[in-house]
Amino acid sequence: MSSLLQQLNTLLPIFRSRVGALLFLFSALLSRGLEAIQADRDDPGQSLVTSPFGHASQEIVNLLICGHAVPEVFDGNMDVGGGMTVKGIPSKVEVGFLTLLEAFKYCTVGQFLKRPKWPIWVVGSESHYTVLFALQNNIQDENELEDRERRIRQAFDAHDQSGGGGFIVASSVRQLLHDMDIIMPMDMLESLCANEFVVWNELWQALHQIDKSKGGLKSADSTGGVKQFELYHFNGIAKTVGNGSSVQQRPRLTKLRVSVPPKWTPEEYMMDYKPSASANDATGGSMGVDTQKSVKEEPAQHAPIVDCIRTRWERASCNWVGDAPSIV
Repeated sequence: MSSLLQQLNTLLPIFRSRVGALLFLFSALLSRGLEAIQADRDDPGQSLVTSPFGHASQEIVNLLICGHAVPEVFDGNMDVGGGMTVKGIPSKVEVGFLTLLEAFKYCTVGQFLKRPKWPIWVVGSESHYTVLFALQNNIQDENELEDRERRIRQAFDAHDQSGGGGFIVASSVRQLLHDMDIIMPMDMLESLCANEFVVWNELWQALHQIDKSKGGLKSADSTGGVKQFELYHFNGIAKTVGNGSSVQQRPRLTKLRVSVPPKWTPEEYMMDYKPSASANDATGGSMGVDTQKSVKEEPAQHAPIVDCIRTRWERASCNWVGDAPSIV
């Protein structure tokens, strides 16, 4: 072990040089094995580094996150017909991934990447990667209904053959209801399946009319309090700070106060759950989750990182102090 550490220390300047990132990539590829890398991919003939700017492909990102050089970000594999299968993330991961491309509706990130073991996410933009993290893992805790909706959505996605388009064929709805033990009235089912396809929002609205005792999402407790917590965003690209003789180039770290309204609140009641200042700020800055029904209003701020956060926590509102966090 001592000889290994000595060798690594000797090579450290090389990894810190201009070719350090490539050496790290070579190490990851060889650790997985080149044959296994090619087997992971859907199209082994494509380059792993995209031109003209040398950006990492999603296969490289996935290799570093989950250990498999698969090309997609959804859960598991997807049968697209004609004997062709598209490969996604095979299992739960320790560090997750969010992307601005999902906010643009170009892809759908699966639950494996959105709900990692630890509250750390690589955040992808069009040209750069940054990191979002929390100091407490309980920000990912769910109540009973949130867990129920997540499992229903996973079952829905398993029937979604559109590549994340958010719809399934009507004939798949009965199987989904059976698999999830949902008892849906026949007239509601016939109305839901009146067209060839059923979109997620239509199914979601229908399930909120079915009591949870019958497998639905309707509950007397569905208007719980606002969930509040803190996230930190790190951008390793240096930014000029200070003035005069004290000007320095520093990476950027921003603390975000996040407010997430009750997931089950109908839109017409959303005015009761406005973005607020964290109650923790007034009490010395506890980093945990605070759920409260009466909150002080504070105007929400917006930046592209907020769009990324909303792919994980729908309808989240964020606040920060100083310059907006940048994902580029």
